[in-house]
Amino acid sequence: MNDDLSDLYQEVILDHSKCPRNFQRLACANRVAEGKNPLCGDQVTVFLKVEDEVIRDISFQGSGCAISKASASMMTAQLKGKTRKEARAMFSAYHDLVTSGTTPTEDVGKLAAFAGVHKFPARVKCAILPWHAVMAALDDKKAPVSTE
Repeated sequence: MNDDLSDLYQEVILDHSKCPRNFQRLACANRVAEGKNPLCGDQVTVFLKVEDEVIRDISFQGSGCAISKASASMMTAQLKGKTRKEARAMFSAYHDLVTSGTTPTEDVGKLAAFAGVHKFPARVKCAILPWHAVMAALDDKKAPVSTE
């Protein structure tokens, strides 16, 4: 990855960390799941309004590092309006991106900013935590998910 692209990706992540999108409790949510990373302290709760197999609305609350918060913010923007099937495909593509750095066949849009995370294994768990919480919410799991 060239330096200009790396700088742009860092700016995108910092922007979403400082000014997260959809950072609120969603009053109309019919799916909620919590994720925790006990080693670094990241915590996230995702709220989904799912109707007819489509994520009609999505938000999150929580605390954690810049990677975790930016990942949750960008995830909510990416998944709003997607079907469960599309959300699962996006999770798989994003997971491959952050664990291997390889460009997925699925278009991940701005989530490509996380391609460099694979170089920092401890940060992969931060980047993937909100996504595990969304998968738990889609499966209507009540127990908190953990990246440990």
